[in-house]
Amino acid sequence: MIGIARRNWALRLSVVLNVCVLLYVCAHFGSSGPWIEEQPTNWAAPLAEAFGASEGINGTRESPSAASSLPSSQASVPGKSTKEAKEARPVQATSTGNGSKVGATVPNPRARLSPVTLAEAPKERLDAHEPQTENLTSAQEKQPPLSLREAVACNDKSVEPRMAQRGDYWVLYNYVPMSMSVRCWESVTYTTHADYTFLDNLEPLLERWRAPVSIAIHAPGTDFQASIDVISYLRTCGNPLVSQLVTFHLYFSSKHVPKSVPSTEKILAETYNCSRPAPWVNVTTPKMYKSEKKLLYPVNVGRNIARESAPTRYVLASDIELYPSPDLPPKFLEMIRRRDHPAFYRPNPKVFVLPIFEVNEKSRPPRNKTRLVQMLKAGTAIPFHKKLCPGCHNVPREKEWQEAPETEGLHVFHVGKRTGPFFHWEPIFIGTNDEPLYDERLSWEGMSDKMMQGYALCVLDYDFLILDNAYLVHRPGIKVYKKDPYRNMLTAKTNALIKKIIVPELKILYGSRKGCTV
Repeated sequence: MIGIARRNWALRLSVVLNVCVLLYVCAHFGSSGPWIEEQPTNWAAPLAEAFGASEGINGTRESPSAASSLPSSQASVPGKSTKEAKEARPVQATSTGNGSKVGATVPNPRARLSPVTLAEAPKERLDAHEPQTENLTSAQEKQPPLSLREAVACNDKSVEPRMAQRGDYWVLYNYVPMSMSVRCWESVTYTTHADYTFLDNLEPLLERWRAPVSIAIHAPGTDFQASIDVISYLRTCGNPLVSQLVTFHLYFSSKHVPKSVPSTEKILAETYNCSRPAPWVNVTTPKMYKSEKKLLYPVNVGRNIARESAPTRYVLASDIELYPSPDLPPKFLEMIRRRDHPAFYRPNPKVFVLPIFEVNEKSRPPRNKTRLVQMLKAGTAIPFHKKLCPGCHNVPREKEWQEAPETEGLHVFHVGKRTGPFFHWEPIFIGTNDEPLYDERLSWEGMSDKMMQGYALCVLDYDFLILDNAYLVHRPGIKVYKKDPYRNMLTAKTNALIKKIIVPELKILYGSRKGCTV
């Protein structure tokens, strides 16, 4: 009987102990309930870290708090100090081009990202698909307005005349400089190339551009003096904008040095007899020194000379027969200052693309997008090279661009890539000297002279920001295909050079990316 009583007491004691344990567990978790509820995600916090501190109530700058920047599951860690909680924070992940994620260092919250620093950011995709075009987030909208000088971070470069060798070429940099001075952040430079027979395009180009122009002139042998005569004529007898805004660089092969090279001071002191006709009148291509000696036109040497010598941070590397829409430089810089599109905040390097068009011989280049669209509907204007190489200049969402009404100012219409149906795209764009140069082994006669740069931009995962109200129009006259056996032979040689030598080099230097091709 005593043994039974002891077992009953033991059973009762066990029940009491279990009840006590259960009550203790319930009391421990009762403060937060049976489910741990995750706090709403603060999507603006990572952007506030990446693009600067938030604006305080009194207008002062305030850094985001440590708790708000941490994931909610770690904003308050029981039993851990603040230091331990920070150490427990996982590394933020950044998406790469292949969809995988790698650790990334959190940007300095106080760093102010301008379009310039964005172009130098790590070249990692935010996603593996088409760039996002969503609205600005609240963190981006809170970015303080920048002055133009802040938005275009740069250093002025020397514009003093100098002479140097560039491979097989002698180059007279800033040989005939413009009279106006410009700071690197104050404007955009139109950079281009030509021989002296194309310089009649300068005045109509300047009338629309009205900003610095950097032009490299191929001037071998006796073409050198002819080039000097044309420069003197334009500066003395032409539009005053030529002497104010155009800087001329001359270059020639070491095998075709002119008989004399006057000093810059002598060129600037000379005037031209304006009663005489323009020096390019009655000059035919076969009479040029270049033609007599059967020299190829080193188009990319000229492009690189002009671009590298530009006095401004932003440059429009173009061809002299492509006339820009009027008042483009100030509109572009205002857009850069506003930073009102999500693409400005993407880490990808970026350039700003201008769609290109042709008009017939009897038409004047349109002065605004509204007139351009009217001409496209009437058939007096067509997309550039539509009858020669439509794939080379077919801009993403071209139809939508044409249907979109003209608006005030300049904005990003669409963000494209040089992949898919646009793998042969040769965009002309406003960029900087950070972009890859043009391959100087390629000539104009051999064609494909811009394709190598296009491939490099694709592999480097550039964003191509297509502008809504800006464009280029070729000098009046629709281009059509003409048979040229000599040029076809040079094209075949160039294609072999590209395939066997240049492309393998580019793959070593830049790597490769799915969808990128020459």
